[in-house]
Amino acid sequence: MERDIDDLPKNAANYTALTPLWFLDRAATIHPTRTSLLHGSVRYTWFQTNKRCRRLASALSKHSVGIGSTVAIIAPNIPAMYEAHFGVPMAGAVVNCVNIRLNAPTIAFLLGHSKSEVVMVDQELFSLAEEALKILAESGSSFRPSLLIVIADKSCDPRALNHALGKGAIEYEKFLETGDPDFAWKRPEDEWQSIALGYTSGTTASPKGVVLSHRGAYLMSLSNPLNWGMNEGAVYLWTLPMFHCNGWCYTWALAALCGTNICLRQVSARAVYSAIANDGVSHFCAAPVVLNTIVNAPMEETILPLPRVVHVMTAGAAPPPSILFAMSEKGFRVTHTYGLSETYGPSTVCSWKPEWDCQPPVIQARLNARQGVRYISLEGLDVVDPKTMKPVPADGTTIGEIVMRGNVVMKGYLKNPKANEEAFANGWFHSGDLAVKHPDNYIEIKDRSKDIIISGGENISSLEAENVLYAHPAIYEVSVVARPDQQWGESPCAFVTLKPEVDKLNEGRLAEDIIKFSRSKMPAYWVPKSVIFGPLPKTATGKIQKHLLRVKAKEMGPVKKSKL
Repeated sequence: MERDIDDLPKNAANYTALTPLWFLDRAATIHPTRTSLLHGSVRYTWFQTNKRCRRLASALSKHSVGIGSTVAIIAPNIPAMYEAHFGVPMAGAVVNCVNIRLNAPTIAFLLGHSKSEVVMVDQELFSLAEEALKILAESGSSFRPSLLIVIADKSCDPRALNHALGKGAIEYEKFLETGDPDFAWKRPEDEWQSIALGYTSGTTASPKGVVLSHRGAYLMSLSNPLNWGMNEGAVYLWTLPMFHCNGWCYTWALAALCGTNICLRQVSARAVYSAIANDGVSHFCAAPVVLNTIVNAPMEETILPLPRVVHVMTAGAAPPPSILFAMSEKGFRVTHTYGLSETYGPSTVCSWKPEWDCQPPVIQARLNARQGVRYISLEGLDVVDPKTMKPVPADGTTIGEIVMRGNVVMKGYLKNPKANEEAFANGWFHSGDLAVKHPDNYIEIKDRSKDIIISGGENISSLEAENVLYAHPAIYEVSVVARPDQQWGESPCAFVTLKPEVDKLNEGRLAEDIIKFSRSKMPAYWVPKSVIFGPLPKTATGKIQKHLLRVKAKEMGPVKKSKL
C-alpha cells in the first residue's frame, strides 16, 4: 500500500464528523438578535430559533426518539418545518419531509415504509394525515406512529386545530414546552449517519426513499451559496417547498450564512412581489413554473421596477429561454441549476462567463438555459453512452445519459437494493436524463429517456419542441408527449394551457395557429399533429406529470393516416 508522509492519527482536536447542525449554534452566537424567521406576524431571532430547535430535540428524546428513528413532518413552508431540519437530527433521528400534495394512500405508504415514529402535521393538513393513518391501520401493517403532533397557525381556521386536539394530537408549542432549551445535543459519531429521508416526486405508485447523510448535507449547504455568490445575511424567500430535497439544502445554508428566512404558506406572484418590496428579499429559489407565474402576473400584482436586484435560482425542469429572457427584462438575475432528489437538489450550475455579457439578451438566455457544469461539491459529472459508459464527444449533438459521482450523491434508496443496483451501476449515479455536451463542456438536457418521441424512426426531443412553442404569444404552459400514430408510429401531441387574456372560444382556430407557428419554427417531423387545451397536471415541485399526459394521449387513440 502507498503510505502518507506521516503516521499522524485523527484525534478529537483535529477531526470531527461533518454536520450542518453546527451552523445553528454559530448563527445564534454571532447574530443572536438578527431575524432568523419571519412568517406573517411571527418573528424569531437566531437566539430563539436555536433554543426552539434544542427544545424540539429534547422533547423528542424524552419520547425515546433518537438514532434509528424517523420523524415525518407534513407541512408547508412554516417555522416548524424549518425547525424540524435542526431539531429532529439534533435528537439523532432522521427528518422525513412529506410532499403535502400527495394523496392519502401515497402518504400512508411513505409513513409505513419509513416507519416514522412521530408525525408532525400542520393543522390545515391534519385531515389528510388522519386519512393516511387510517389507511395505514387498515392495511394490516403492524406499524403505528407513537406520537402525533399538530402545528397550529393563527392565520388558519381554528376548527381544524380543535379537531386535531380532539383526536388526541399534541399541539406543537405545548410539545416544545416539554423540552430543555439548553439541551446538549450530540453530534453524529459518523458523518455517514443519515440526516434526512425524502421520497421521489410520487409520479409512480411506490415512490423511492432517498437517504441523505450529514456529510452530504454539510457539503451541499456550503456549496450552494458558493456557487450562487450568496452573501452573509442574505434575505431568502421560501417559494421552493422545504419538503423538496430539504429545500435544496437551503434550510441549513441559511443558518450557515446567518441569513433571514421569509416563510410563505402559499406561493403567488403577488406574495413574491410583496415580500421583495416589504421584507428586503434578496434571493429565492423556484421551479420554472413559478417563474412563468411571475413573468405573466397582471400589472396590479407586480411591483416594478424592483427595488434591488433579486437573485433567483431555478431548477426542477429545464426553463425555456423565453422565460429566462422575460425574468431578466423584469430585473431578476437568474442562475440556472440542475439536480435531483438523489443529489441533494441542484448539483450542476450554468456558471456565467464574462464573455457572455456582450451577447444579445436572446443569446444570453439561450446560453443560460443549459444545465452547465458540476457544482464545487460534486466530484464527477459526465454525459456517457449508457451501454458502454464511454463519454460522448463534446460536439453539442451526440446524446448520452447524465451521470454523477461524489459526496453529494445520496447514500441510496431506503430498503430498495434493486433500485440501488441500477442507480449506481458501473460506479456512477445514473440520472436517467439525456443530454449533450457542448465544446465548452457545458451540458444541456435534451429529454428524459422515457420522454423521447420516436416518429418514423427519428428521435424528437419533447423539450426542444416545448422551447419553440413557449415563444407562441398565446401559450402559458405547454408539454409535448408521444401519441400513437398510424403512419409514423408516434407523433408529437402538444398539451397547452393558454394565457388568461387569450380568447378561448375558438380552440380550433387557435390549434391551427399553433401548428402553423410550429411549421415556421421547427423541422416538419417535430410539428405537433394534435393540440389539446386545458390545465397541465403537476407534481408539488412544479414538474409537469408527463406520464399522465402520455396516458391521456394513448387513450385518445392513434392519429389517423392521412389520405393525401
